[in-house]
This record gives sequence, C-alpha cells and structure tokens, in this order.
Amino acid sequence: MECASAQPSGDTFLLNVKVVPGSSKTAIVGFLNGMLKIKVATPPEKGKANQTLIAFLSKQLGIRKKDITIISGQTSPVKQLAIRGRSGKDIRSALTTKEKGKKGRKAT
Repeated sequence: MECASAQPSGDTFLLNVKVVPGSSKTAIVGFLNGMLKIKVATPPEKGKANQTLIAFLSKQLGIRKKDITIISGQTSPVKQLAIRGRSGKDIRSALTTKEKGKKGRKAT
C-alpha cells in the first residue's frame, strides 16, 4: 500500500484520507499525495459524507462503525481517521485488495 500517512498509534491505526463527496458511487479510487482517496456518493451536508465514509470503511475492513473515528477534518475533505480492531497490516491488506480491483485507475 502506498499510504505513507498510515501509521500505528498504540492500539489504533491512524489513516489520512482525501474524501470526494457527491460522487456517482462510493469507492476507493487510489492514492493522492500519500493519502487514500475515497469517493462517496453522498453530499457534504450535515455530516452525511462522513457517515457514508465510516460505513463504507467499516464494511471494507470488517469492523464496527464505532471503531472508526474522525479525529481531524470533520468539515474538510482531508481527514485523519483512528481505526481500532484491526492491525495496520490487516488494514493495508484490505484496502490494497479493494483498490487493486480498480484495474490500474490512478487518483488525480
């Protein structure tokens, strides 16, 4: 995984993501400046895009939604997430597998 901004921190794993709200579908797109880029299909209104992001990642990682917390960037497209319940290796593996399914599409 090309995610230089992902790092362990105690019993949590910190992950920096770039979120693109209001897209046609929710999906991992690739990487942008060392951040995981994710498109979400909901608008950035009243936290809806954040809720979609957390629901999507919890499903991708096989963990509960409450194990993912946005620790910075609540109203910004660039967010730092704290993820509990999976090791950094497991998270990288799960997200890399999902991203490889995009057939070489690169984030722009």
